Amino acid sequence: MRVPIHKNGKKTGKETAAERKQALLEHILELRKMIVISCVSVFAAFVLIFYFTIDWLMAQITDPISNRGIEIIYTTMSEALLTKLKVALVAAVIAASPIIVWQIWRFIKPALYPKEKRVFRPLFFTALVLFLTGIIFCYGAVYFLAVDFFLVAGENLAKPMLSIDKYVGFLFGFLLPFGLAFQLPVCMYITTRAGWTNAKSLSGKRKYVLLALAVLAAVLTPPDVLSQLMLLIPMYLLFETGVLVSKTVKPGERN
Repeated sequence: MRVPIHKNGKKTGKETAAERKQALLEHILELRKMIVISCVSVFAAFVLIFYFTIDWLMAQITDPISNRGIEIIYTTMSEALLTKLKVALVAAVIAASPIIVWQIWRFIKPALYPKEKRVFRPLFFTALVLFLTGIIFCYGAVYFLAVDFFLVAGENLAKPMLSIDKYVGFLFGFLLPFGLAFQLPVCMYITTRAGWTNAKSLSGKRKYVLLALAVLAAVLTPPDVLSQLMLLIPMYLLFETGVLVSKTVKPGERN
């Protein structure tokens, strides 16, 4: 915590009740500003997406199924509309995420020292980029293969009749683990900087990490080997990237 500074520039170790109240009020106002700007940005993105691009977006989402000649249905009167609203909201949060991250950064920045700002600024935005990269990678390289696997696995058993709400839920549940898994280098950087791990210990535990990642991939993805491998391989590459990053950081470094 920073030491209070009077108007004359001299530091003091004491803080009056009025100063604490004023500081608390300023924090509350900044927090409210951050929340309002973030919510407005999400709402604006939601309106634009829902009225101008939702049909195109739904076409992209259902493309892996419609291209295979499978018709998607809805089973309740409100299901189609509610699914569109859900998709538009998720897309709006993703579209507004740079603004949201920037607002969060502006809120926490005054509490950091200059050297801490130099560390957390790139870390903050790297985490966002990695999350979006994980989602894009999953949809472009993994999801279509997983759809093929499940359709082939059930083609001789029953005729597919996919509900739009359940299908979209499956898609989001498939994409999110990849976005989270791509945060691995950031987590390794933080734990190394905090002194909890170091490059040498991480390198010596590769086989255990590989086993843990395999279990994690099995838990996070649908129960097919292809999907699990498609998550396991990039996660292990990200682990090796994190090891390289941790070599540049001194354990317990505070500057």
